[in-house]
Amino acid sequence: MDDNGTKEKVAALSRNAVEVISPAELGDKLRLGRPLRIKLGLDPTAPDLHLGHTVALKKLRDFQRDGHTVIFLVGDFTAMIGDPTGRSETRKPLSREEIERNADTYRAQAFKILDPVRTEVRFNSEWMDSLGLRKLIEIAARLSVARMLERDDFEKRLEREEPLFLHELLYPLIQGYDSVALDADLEIGGTDQKFNMLVGRELQRSFGKPVQVVMTMPLLEGLDGVRKMSKSLGNYVAITDSAPEMFGKLMSVSDELMIRYYELLADTPADRIAAIKSGVIHPMQAKKNLATLIVAEYHGRQGAEIGREYFEAKFQRRSVPQDAPSFRIDGELWICELMKQLRFAPSTSEARRLIGQGAVRVDGTTIADVNFRFIPGQHKVLEVGKRRVARIEP
Repeated sequence: MDDNGTKEKVAALSRNAVEVISPAELGDKLRLGRPLRIKLGLDPTAPDLHLGHTVALKKLRDFQRDGHTVIFLVGDFTAMIGDPTGRSETRKPLSREEIERNADTYRAQAFKILDPVRTEVRFNSEWMDSLGLRKLIEIAARLSVARMLERDDFEKRLEREEPLFLHELLYPLIQGYDSVALDADLEIGGTDQKFNMLVGRELQRSFGKPVQVVMTMPLLEGLDGVRKMSKSLGNYVAITDSAPEMFGKLMSVSDELMIRYYELLADTPADRIAAIKSGVIHPMQAKKNLATLIVAEYHGRQGAEIGREYFEAKFQRRSVPQDAPSFRIDGELWICELMKQLRFAPSTSEARRLIGQGAVRVDGTTIADVNFRFIPGQHKVLEVGKRRVARIEP
């Protein structure tokens, strides 16, 4: 492969990545003429993978389609520590039984995206259980405490005088050693994993091995459009959700978040996204198209049709009471303010609470975004709970 061909390949494989450390190193590895070993580690701390996880999994699939080998690393050993990334408190460790149960579901779910033939499923307990204290001390001696405390979340906890336990300092070290044990050529992870992946580079160098390239992928916002998608926050779409449930959840995202999902989850061409942004494709139709694409990936075309039919039958075709009052507003209005003006909520805080509970619908679609703006003409019906409903006219 010549230099131009390598640069094009690096650019294609780096699509949607936030950062690659470094593109030149990735090019050098591609010129080796052998399948690269691409690592992704996930701790089985919950039984379900969600759409946030699929951002990195889809990038792994890109490499598989280019002939490379994916190492899907189940962090059954590190799950007993609990990844401290982004945490202001120590995670509660899981039992071995919980970890094994979750790990079984992870493999089945990952193969909804990955090619099993080009995937090695590994567990870091393979080498960590038998490592021994002497070897662990040897590994720990290769990284200074000052380097470990460069982690932003560790530094903040110390500044706030919050507890930081020794076993948490071991987490990046063990994740980094996984790359040594697996001879990883490249590690993929979310932007919040950058520090841990760079530790892997340092340890590989220290052990005299070629260092891995690090590729960080964006963190997908959850249905609220604000926080990272997480099961603990309730703002997630699990890839094991039923087709109707998945379709309905995706229809609840804001128009702005819809674009983000198109970019990261649907592999949509730039001209198509531009047409959605410009309004050439109506937001409601664009959202249905998005939900159809994503649901079809996990439930097939028939499942997507079932999800769409269920959504339309339940929310869009149901009749609005004939005696529902009509109101006229001038221009778009913040949903919380509209609810207050219609006396559907006594205060902004109550309006926000109702939205958080999933009790607010616009044209049959549940609104999860507290910053949603009602646009008369484009939006027609507001419902709060089961009894409060109003037609809105421009």
